[in-house]
Amino acid sequence: MTQYTIMQVPFHAPTRETALEILLGFLEVERNHIVVTPNPEAVMLAQRDGAFLRALQQADLVLPDAIGILIAAKWLRIPMPSRVPGCDITFALLEAASVRPTGATAFILGAAPGVAKTAAKNLQAKFPGLHILGTKDGYFDADGEIIILDEIKRLRPDILLVGMGMPRQELWVTKHQHDLPCKITLCIGGSIDIMAGTVKRAPRFMQRIGLEWLYRLISQPSRAKRMLVLPLFLLEIFCKGRPRGDKTYVR
Repeated sequence: MTQYTIMQVPFHAPTRETALEILLGFLEVERNHIVVTPNPEAVMLAQRDGAFLRALQQADLVLPDAIGILIAAKWLRIPMPSRVPGCDITFALLEAASVRPTGATAFILGAAPGVAKTAAKNLQAKFPGLHILGTKDGYFDADGEIIILDEIKRLRPDILLVGMGMPRQELWVTKHQHDLPCKITLCIGGSIDIMAGTVKRAPRFMQRIGLEWLYRLISQPSRAKRMLVLPLFLLEIFCKGRPRGDKTYVR
């Protein structure tokens, strides 16, 4: 698939339907595929954190999560058809995988204590063909990490959902990519809270018109400082972006 670069961060630009087809294809291959969904905050953080940037660059599938990425893509003349939010593509994958003849297995890692278990219960009810083999919250030390890795190796889930916030989740899955006997590892940030029902998503009309960020800001005012990254990101793109005729866009 064609890959484009925005401020050194690679992006693939499939439609949601094509992204789902790619993920289902990953399930047929016996190796761990890392999937990330950067937003403008991630792109800006990657400019200051080389390890995080390398983790994004090494991922197997990089999907545009936010409206800010689409705005940047339009300015840079990148043919990016739509957002592919991590939460949406995760639900689509779990639904499609659960109705395969062989079903699907998953492990949920991340969020606060108890949240992953609630998310697993909700997902099992929603997708009966999906088997959640285990869960673990995102609060663990070095000793706990060894236990988690051993458990995942023993259970061998098809899909690993990791929601520990960026850049921790991307750095962790990249470090352990070859230790994890999964077929897909998805970095999904706060989506585990949404699956558990502890956090609500924006109404669908706000999602459709690209205002999910505004809903998050209103419902979680503590995110205001983080949201300031968006205008800085767009300023960087508009002032320094250099549209080119090839398939890579470099500042």
